[in-house]
Amino acid sequence: MVKSGIVGGNGVFYPIVGFASCVAFIYLSFGDLWIDIRSDTKLSFVERNGSQFIVDGRPFYFNGWNSYWMMDHAVDVSRKHRIRAVLQAGAKMGLTVCRTWAFNDGDYNALQISPGRFNENVFRALDHVIAEARKYGIRLILCLVNNLQAYGGKTQYVKWAWEEDVGLSSSNDSFFYDPTIRHYFKNYIKTVLTRKNTITGIEYRDDPTIFAWELINEPRCMTDKSGDTLQDWIEEMSTFVKSIDRKHLLTVGLEGFYGPKSPKRLTVNPELWASDVGTDFIRNSKISTVDFASVHIYPDHWSHDTVFESRLKFAAKWVLSHIEDGDKELKKPVLFTEFGLSNENKDFDHSQRERFFKVILDIIYKSAKLNQSGAGSLVWQFLVEGMEEFNDEFGIIPWNRASMYQLFTEQSCRLARIQGALPSQMEYLRRLCAARRL
Repeated sequence: MVKSGIVGGNGVFYPIVGFASCVAFIYLSFGDLWIDIRSDTKLSFVERNGSQFIVDGRPFYFNGWNSYWMMDHAVDVSRKHRIRAVLQAGAKMGLTVCRTWAFNDGDYNALQISPGRFNENVFRALDHVIAEARKYGIRLILCLVNNLQAYGGKTQYVKWAWEEDVGLSSSNDSFFYDPTIRHYFKNYIKTVLTRKNTITGIEYRDDPTIFAWELINEPRCMTDKSGDTLQDWIEEMSTFVKSIDRKHLLTVGLEGFYGPKSPKRLTVNPELWASDVGTDFIRNSKISTVDFASVHIYPDHWSHDTVFESRLKFAAKWVLSHIEDGDKELKKPVLFTEFGLSNENKDFDHSQRERFFKVILDIIYKSAKLNQSGAGSLVWQFLVEGMEEFNDEFGIIPWNRASMYQLFTEQSCRLARIQGALPSQMEYLRRLCAARRL
C-alpha cells in the first residue's frame, strides 16, 4: 500500500522521485500537514468496466485506508474534529478512498435504536462524515452491518427478533435466514440509501462521494458450511440494494476464503478451517449484482505460523491469487479492503509492519501498471492523536513515523504517475510528488 518521468492524465507531469534525507523529508511532508487542502472539484461516480474501476472514463487504481469510527466520533462535539483531521491527513498523503461504518445497531450512540427507529443526531453525524469527505475529495466505502458483535452487528438483529418473540432461532446465523430479520435489514438498507443529507441536500444514493456500499463486514455462517445460506442472503440483499440504487457499486465484505469445493482451499487458504466458515470467495463474488470482490489480509490472526517471513510469503501469495481470480475467473475488480499486522505479535517491530505493508502495496502497484484487476488497498486502520482506546492492535498514526508516512505517500505518487491524478487531486499531487525530487 520510479524510475522515469511520465506524463499523467490531462497533461500533468510527474517527475522522477528520489527520497533524500529524513530531515528534508520531514520538512517537506510534515511541515504543512494541517494546511487546508480542500477542493471544490465535483466528484464523479465510480463505475466498473470489466475488471477495472473507471472514473471520468479513466482506469482508477487507488491507495486508501480504514477509519471505521468516524460516524461515532462525529456525534460528540468534543471528538468531531477528528473526522476533519483524519480526512485532511489522508488527502495530504494522496489517499483517495476511506472505508467506514454506516451502522451502529442498538449500541452506544446507536444509529438504529431498534428495528426501524433511528437517532436523528447520529444520522446527522453520518451526514457530516460524508460532507467532510466530499470537501477533501475522499470517496467513502460505507459498510451496512457487522458480522461481529462490535457496534451491534448481526447479534443485535437476532436479539431484537428474539425479544419480540418473532425470531426463529437464537443463533447469530439466523440473521441470514430468518424472514423477520431479513425484513429488518432491508428496512435499514432502504432508510440509509434514501437518506437526504442535511448538509449537502443530496440523497445518499445520489451522492458520488460514496464509492460503494458494502453489505456486511467479514460475513461468516458457521452453521452452514456448504455456503448455501450465505449465498442466498447475498443474492437477495444485493438485488434489493440495486433495486433502490443503480448508481453506486456494491461489494459483499468478504475476507477472501476459498470454500469447500474450491481447489484453492488446500493451496491458498491460511489453514483448513478457512473453507468451513460458510463463505466462498469465488461463488459469493460471481453474483451479477456484486460489482467487485473484497479481500482482507491478516496472516497473524489466521495462521498458527508465527515466523514473520512466512507471513510475508503468505500475504504475497494471497494477494496474487485473488488478483488472478479477478482477471481470469470473476472478470471484476478486486479490492483489498483491510490489511494489517498486529502489534501484539511476540516479536513485533514497526519495521516488520512496514515490510508487510510494502509487500501488498508493491503488488497493487504492479497490478495497476499491467491494468490488472487488483484495484487498490485500504490499510486497517488510521487513527489520530488521543484515540488510544480505539487502537485494536492494528491502528497507526502514519505521520508519527516518517518511514510509514513515506511508504503510503510514495504509493499515492507512483499510482498517480501511471494513471494521472484525479481532478480533485491534480494540483496537490503534482506538488506533493514533485517535492520528493531532492
